[in-house]
Amino acid sequence: MSSQPPDPLAAVDALLAAVESGRLLPAPAERVRLREAAGLTRAAVAQALGVRIPSIEAWEEGRAEPKPERLQAYRRLLEGLAERYPAPSAAPSPVPAPVAVSAPAPAPAPAPAPSHPAHPPAAADAGAPGPVRTSRPAAPRRPAAAKAPGIGPADAAGRDPRFPHGPLVVLDGDGSAHGVDGIVLDCPAATVAELVEWALRDAGLGAPRLNRNGKDSDPLVVLTASAAVRLGLPQRLEGPEERRSLRLAPDHPVVKQIAKAKWQLTRRGFGPWPRIYRTAARGSARQCVQLAVLSWDALDPRAWPGVAEMPPADIARVLGVYAQRVITPRGSTAVSGLELMTALRPPTKAVQEKGAWVPGHNPGSLGTEPMDPAPPEATEEHPVVVHSGWTGGFLNEEAYNWVRDPSLLTDEECLLPYAVGLDLNTAFLAASARLTVGLSAPDHFHHPVFNKKIPGCWLADLSHIESDPRLPSPFTPDGTRPTGPAWYQTHTLAYAAELGHEVHPVEAYLRRETGAYLDPWHDRLKTAYLDTLTDLGVTDGLTDAEFLEAMAHHKQGDPAMAAVLAAIKATVKGGIGKLRERPQGRAYRGGERWPALERPTWRPDIRAAVIAKARVNMHRKLANMVQLTGLYPLAVLSDCVVYPSRGPSPMDFLPYTPAGEPQAGGFRLGRTPGLAKPEGVQEMSWVVDLMEKGFNPARHIKGGDAVLDEGE
Repeated sequence: MSSQPPDPLAAVDALLAAVESGRLLPAPAERVRLREAAGLTRAAVAQALGVRIPSIEAWEEGRAEPKPERLQAYRRLLEGLAERYPAPSAAPSPVPAPVAVSAPAPAPAPAPAPSHPAHPPAAADAGAPGPVRTSRPAAPRRPAAAKAPGIGPADAAGRDPRFPHGPLVVLDGDGSAHGVDGIVLDCPAATVAELVEWALRDAGLGAPRLNRNGKDSDPLVVLTASAAVRLGLPQRLEGPEERRSLRLAPDHPVVKQIAKAKWQLTRRGFGPWPRIYRTAARGSARQCVQLAVLSWDALDPRAWPGVAEMPPADIARVLGVYAQRVITPRGSTAVSGLELMTALRPPTKAVQEKGAWVPGHNPGSLGTEPMDPAPPEATEEHPVVVHSGWTGGFLNEEAYNWVRDPSLLTDEECLLPYAVGLDLNTAFLAASARLTVGLSAPDHFHHPVFNKKIPGCWLADLSHIESDPRLPSPFTPDGTRPTGPAWYQTHTLAYAAELGHEVHPVEAYLRRETGAYLDPWHDRLKTAYLDTLTDLGVTDGLTDAEFLEAMAHHKQGDPAMAAVLAAIKATVKGGIGKLRERPQGRAYRGGERWPALERPTWRPDIRAAVIAKARVNMHRKLANMVQLTGLYPLAVLSDCVVYPSRGPSPMDFLPYTPAGEPQAGGFRLGRTPGLAKPEGVQEMSWVVDLMEKGFNPARHIKGGDAVLDEGE
C-alpha cells in the first residue's frame, strides 16, 4: 500500500497549480485520458492521494467514486490536468458524471462510457428511442431529486439518456408495460417479433455498461401469463418434451415466426429466459432483447420469494432495483451472478494494432477462451479425468457439514436451556474479498516449496495433525481428521501453517498469472446487500440489541425489498456455484464435454478457493470462541453454527468486554458480510435429540423443519 502523505491536498498541489474547486468529476474515460496525457502513472496519483493503486483503477473504470476525504483532492488534480491538456476540439470531452461533494453514492451508476473503438456506434437515429405510443396517460415519473423507496442514488441523479425508461418493463395482457419509477408505457406488439422490434426501437430500454470495456445491458421484457397468451405463447409449457427441456419445440408457431422475421434464438431455445437477437454487422448497433416468462417459472421462488405473484408494477420495482444495484437479470440469479463477474471484468478491451482498433486481452480478466482445470480440480466425469485415466484423487473443498459426537457433550452443556443458531452474512461473498485466484492455466510441479501467495492445489499429508474432537477439523468438509495424503487448496494449507504445523507438499498444480478477479464483484454485491438492508431498516451503527430487533422484523415492512435482499444472497451463492456447473440430462455420458465447459468462467479452482477461505474463516472464529468463552459448537452447516446457551439470544453467549463492546476474534453481530445474525433458537433437549439421531441441528434450527440455504 502506498504511504499516505500528511496532507493529500498539499501533495496534489505539488503536481499542479491550484485551481478553483468545482462540483463535477469527468467521466471515467476522461480521467484516464488526463492522467495519461500528463504522463502520470496510477502509482504516482495513488501516492499523492494516499490511497491504494486499485482505488485509482476503480475510479478510472467507473466502479467506484472517491470518498469525501479524497474527492476534493482528486477533483483538483483532474481540473488542473484538464487546463494543461484540453481535449482535442474534434473529440470533445464526455459529459461529466455528477458527483456530490458532500457524500458520494455508495453504488454510483457508471457514467456513459464512450463506444468501444472496435465497434463504433451506428447512425445517430439508429439506436435512439422513438416516441412511446400510449393509449392511456403514463404514470408520472417521480421527481429526480426525490429518492423513491428502494431506488438508489444513481436514479436520483438521472438515468443514461440513451435509456430513458430504465432497464426493463413488465408487460401485462392489455399491453401495459410497467417500468421502474412507476412509469407505464403502451406496447402495441401482438407477436413476439413485434415485441422485440418495439423494445429496441421505441421503448427506450437498457442499462449502461458496468465497465468501460464492457457492453451495455440489453432490454429486458418480463411477460405475465396474460401477456404470454396475447403473444401466442402457451400459459404453461405443454407436452412431456417441453416440460422436460423447459423450452418450446422447434416447430412451435412462435419459434417459426421469430425465424421468419430474421431473428435468432440462442442455443437455449425459447424457454423461461429466451434471448432473441440479430447478428450485428461490424460497426452497427447491437440488437438483442432478453425475455422472461413468469408463468414458466422464470423467477424461482427460492431466489425471488413471492415476486411472481406480485402486481406487474411491483414486479417492475423489485427487478428494477436489482438491475440498478446488481445487474439486469439475464436468467436465474446464478446466471446473473456469473454474468456480473464478466460484466465487471470484461475479457477484452480495444487495443491499437497496425493503426486499427481491435479486441485485445483485458488484463485481470479470465479471457475469452475456456481453460481446462488440473485433473484434481476437475470433476470425475470431466474429459481431462476420463481420457487421461486419472486416479490421483480430487480436491474436496466444500462447506462444513459437521455435528459434534453426542458422547462429547458435557452435563453442564446438556443442562443449558437453549441452543442458538448463528448465521454468517453472505459468507462466500466475504471470502471473495481480496482473494487472489489463478488467471492462467495450471502448471504441474513435483515437491514444491509451499507458498501461501500462490493459488492452486497441493498434495500433502495432514493426517498427523491432531485437533480437539469438540471442534471440526479445518481440513475436511465433514470435520473429521484426514486419514492420509489429499489435495488441498492454498488457503487450507496456509491455515495449517498458521496453526504452527509444517507443510511439505509432494505435488502441486499452480498458476503463474494471478489476480483479485472477484474484487469488483464483491464490492458491487456488498454495496447492494448493505443498501437493501438499509431500506429494510437494518442500518449501520446499531447496537447489538437494536440490530437483533431490526433483524426480527426486517422482512415484514416491505416485501419487495425483502425479495431483492433474497435475490442478492442467491446471486452470491449461485454465482459461486456456477463456477463448477455439472452436466445435466439423462443422455450425458462421462468424458463428453458439456455446454458449461465452453465458458471461460467454468473455473472450479476459483470456487474451491472461495469455499476453502470461507471454511477456514469459520474454523478460526470457532477456535477463537473457545479462547474467549470456553464454548464449543454443537454443529456447523456451511455458514451456520449452533451453540448451547443460557438464554435465547446470541447476546447470552457471545464475548463482550467489561465495557459491553464485542470482542474481536469470535463471532460478532452485525449486518456486514462475514458478521453474524441470528438463525434460530430451540430447546437444548430438542437439539440433543437430533444429534443422537444423526441429524444436523443447524439444518433445522429455524424450526418448522426449515432447511438452511447452504452457501448464502
